[in-house]
Amino acid sequence: MTLPHPTTPLIDSFGRQIRYLRLSVTDRCDLRCVYCMKAQPDFLPKSELLTLEELEQVASAFIARGVTKVRITGGEPLVRRDVVSLIERLGTRLGKAGSPKGALEELTLTTNATQLPRFAARLVAAGMRRINVSLDTLDPERFARLTRGGRLADTLTGIAAAKAAGLSVKINAVAMKGENEDELPDLIAWAHGQGHDITLIEVMPIGDVGTDRSIQFLPLTAVRERLEQRWTLTPLSDSTGGPARYHHVAETGGRLGLITPLTGNFCASCNRVRLTCTGQLHSCLGREGEVDLRGALREHGVDGLHAALEAAIANKPEAHDFDVSPGAKPSVKRHMAITGG
Repeated sequence: MTLPHPTTPLIDSFGRQIRYLRLSVTDRCDLRCVYCMKAQPDFLPKSELLTLEELEQVASAFIARGVTKVRITGGEPLVRRDVVSLIERLGTRLGKAGSPKGALEELTLTTNATQLPRFAARLVAAGMRRINVSLDTLDPERFARLTRGGRLADTLTGIAAAKAAGLSVKINAVAMKGENEDELPDLIAWAHGQGHDITLIEVMPIGDVGTDRSIQFLPLTAVRERLEQRWTLTPLSDSTGGPARYHHVAETGGRLGLITPLTGNFCASCNRVRLTCTGQLHSCLGREGEVDLRGALREHGVDGLHAALEAAIANKPEAHDFDVSPGAKPSVKRHMAITGG
């Protein structure tokens, strides 16, 4: 007789329940952002990637164990062939409270927006309501430099397509010293004027991107002080299930999020894990160490997958050890595009 698969919550040794899965579907991207990957990245062989069916199996196992939010990531997730079919299948799990297979409260996506004119309508039809779009500048030349050849117009067209399709868009901007720090107020004002939330993110020392991270690092404590000289920021209790701390900007009427892994560590409330496109589960973004879910699933089936999940969560570290001091090596060797942004 086949025993039912576990449905007990995934709780680590520090009492944190895992409710949020970031599911990477590819390490490939049509941009080459300077904080994400090298100019000439070594992409993984496609044969090493989890199939779409395996990605669905892994996501389903997490949902059965209490995960209520799944974010599809990459690389650029929408460059993977047929990925929207995976999103459509996961979308059938939305809003099924009380199901023995668990229920999703939110299915979402992080994207650079270049592919949204093709796929936005299908994402909405699949049940997606909110997406994050990476956009660090509104200057076309700066955009081309930061993305190593990207076209700002493509991202802006994608954002417009998402909005027209009915998706709520949140802008994610990595704050970089000497790159876009002068533009952050204008970027915030633009986002709010378009009806979008925006979140600023500190540079994290993940992977060798060909430059010292201390050169890029801009503490958001300093950014907030400058913004408060210009605007009235009121802290909010809002949460979207992730690490951002939100503020209302009185003068623009919009919501501003700050993600501060270095100047405002939020590890104590971490409810997230990340699965790479090759099936390696990272319970902490800023620590080495992974559990091979691909091997567990292929060799031992769903029972082996659940056993591997439990082992991974039991060993989730208490906190990361990011270091952006001059000359410091990356905290982890893998690039953000491999881990899943």
